[in-house]
This record gives sequence, C-alpha cells and structure tokens, in this order.
Amino acid sequence: MTFPTSRSQSLPDYDHRTQRLFVANDLSASTPLILSREASHYLVTVLRFSEGDSVLVFNGRQGEWLGKLGKADRKAAMLDVIRQTRTQPAFTDLDYLFAPIKAGRLDYIVQKAVEMGASRLIPVITRHTQHARLNIERMNANMIEAAEQCGVLRVPELAPEIKLDALLARWAPSRTLIFCDERAEQQNPIAALQATPRGPLAVLIGPEGGFSTEERDLLLKLPSVIRLSLGPRILRADTAGVAALALVQAVLGDWRMNGLPL
Repeated sequence: MTFPTSRSQSLPDYDHRTQRLFVANDLSASTPLILSREASHYLVTVLRFSEGDSVLVFNGRQGEWLGKLGKADRKAAMLDVIRQTRTQPAFTDLDYLFAPIKAGRLDYIVQKAVEMGASRLIPVITRHTQHARLNIERMNANMIEAAEQCGVLRVPELAPEIKLDALLARWAPSRTLIFCDERAEQQNPIAALQATPRGPLAVLIGPEGGFSTEERDLLLKLPSVIRLSLGPRILRADTAGVAALALVQAVLGDWRMNGLPL
C-alpha cells in the first residue's frame, strides 16, 4: 500500500483552536445567524464567549464558515458569518450497521463512526443483541459532538433501529455489504476488499454473541456481500467497528487520497 508523501497530497490545514459549532441553518457570507437557545447558552454561559469571539460553523451541506459572535445573549446569540474556510468535501457513501450494546460503549461506537467517515448509522437488532431502549437524543448529541471536535463537516443520518432479517429482505443490490466474520475463508482483509466493486458500501458489525447460523445464511445469500476477517484475535464489538471502518476507508473509501494506487 502506498501513501502520500508531499504536503500537497496530505490533509488540508484545519483550525484546531477555534470552537466549532454545528448548525441547521443555511450559511453564506455577510448573513447574520441567530443561534438556537441551546447553542447560545453553550457559547455564552458554558464557554463564556463574548462579542467579537470567533466561531467556526458548519451544517453538513455548505462547508465550514468563520463567524464572529455579535449580540452575546445566552438565550439568542447572534453570529456574523464572515467567510468560508473549507468547502464541503465529497464523502464515501458508507452505511455503518451495528448491533446496539451497553450505553457507555454505544457512545463510543457512535462517536468513532462519525470520526471514521460513516454517512449513515443504522442500529440492527439480531438474535443475540442485548440492549435496552435506544436513547436517540443522546446518540444524536454524540454524533454532533464528535463532528464538532474532529473537524468533520457532516453529521451522519441516524436511521431507526431495524431487525436484521427485515433489513436484508429489502437490501439494495447496488450496495455492497461487508460483514465482519471470523469464519471468512479469505483471512487477508485487504485482499478481500480489493475484490469489492466500487459503489455504495455498508459495514455490518454483529453483537457480542455473534451472528446465528440462520443470520449468517441470510447474509451469504445477498448478491453483493463480502465476509471480512479482522485477524487472529476476537475483538469487542466497538473495537471491531473501528478496525473494519479503517480497513474499508483505506482500501475503498476517502482515505485513498488523490486516487493514489494501493
């Protein structure tokens, strides 16, 4: 595998010091932005920002913009949008399917999926899934926080939870499903992914108890499915998700900078 060596091929310069804030509003230069009550409270009361302080804002559609805090009211602060600092990049069409686990580790799964460039998160209920009711508000808050902290310019869509058999019954043949399977015949994950056709992708991480025999049979009946081995060790579900997303992004996704060959 080859990697970029020159500065022109490396990641763009990010402003890591200025506070970033996700907003739902459209963004354009010289257009005042009235922040939500929650965002106003966070900037003015929690962070103690005052008039003239800089904030980077993004909405997942129009890139990142530099703003200056105007009216510093904790209930309805005003932001003066000045200029665009980054354009909206293209993203890999990458769904992340996961069996929900305990709340603390579920927070980790959601945060890391955002950092790793997933475009949509889908909680999948399998035979061996053990979880309580999902806290959707908490999951959305975790996704936004991860995007704000890590320079990501899009917050993934969070789909409703769905049973695995129902999901597979309506699976789009154009989307390749990559599921982590310790029984995969091809033990080299890079080789397995290199044989994958280009197009929309999905990564599926099973529950801690693994897939049942019936579920594995259903998965293998799909017309576009890749079994992915993650090596000789058994990984926890949250660790397996990060490992699988890293492999997929490196071989098929947006880690392949400037079209460089593997």
